[in-house]
Amino acid sequence: MATVELRFSAQPEHVRTARLVAAAVARRAGVDEAVLDEVRLAVGEACSRAVGLHRSNGLTTPIRVVLTEEEKTFSIEVGDEVPGAGAAAAAGVPGARAEAPAEELDDTGAEDEMGLAVIRGLVDDVEVTAGEDGGTIRMSWPTTPAEADVDVLS
Repeated sequence: MATVELRFSAQPEHVRTARLVAAAVARRAGVDEAVLDEVRLAVGEACSRAVGLHRSNGLTTPIRVVLTEEEKTFSIEVGDEVPGAGAAAAAGVPGARAEAPAEELDDTGAEDEMGLAVIRGLVDDVEVTAGEDGGTIRMSWPTTPAEADVDVLS
């Protein structure tokens, strides 16, 4: 299992770098070329969401992106350190906290839900969790095995 970990300060201009790194690692891992745009868009949404949460909560800790290549899957985890981040949007997701009362949702909550809806539309296998140490969006895609070099006997 090969892993690449990326940490960046919560600045919007760093989201593009995370997208480029994710696409490069996904390509190397064997994710189908036709799906790479979806990988870039999903990572961009997840990282933008994390940046927004950090900035709106005054956190200076970095955003964490972990890219993992396994035997048949490629996964990306984008983590923030905002306690309870995305609790309303993650309602009903195993491991997530209960839904926040409607009066607690503001424009940030609506924007958060829209970003998660976009991610869920792009990625078939997505898991959103929120806890006291922050939130995580885990996304995964199937990979195609690399063609083995095989000598053909005549």
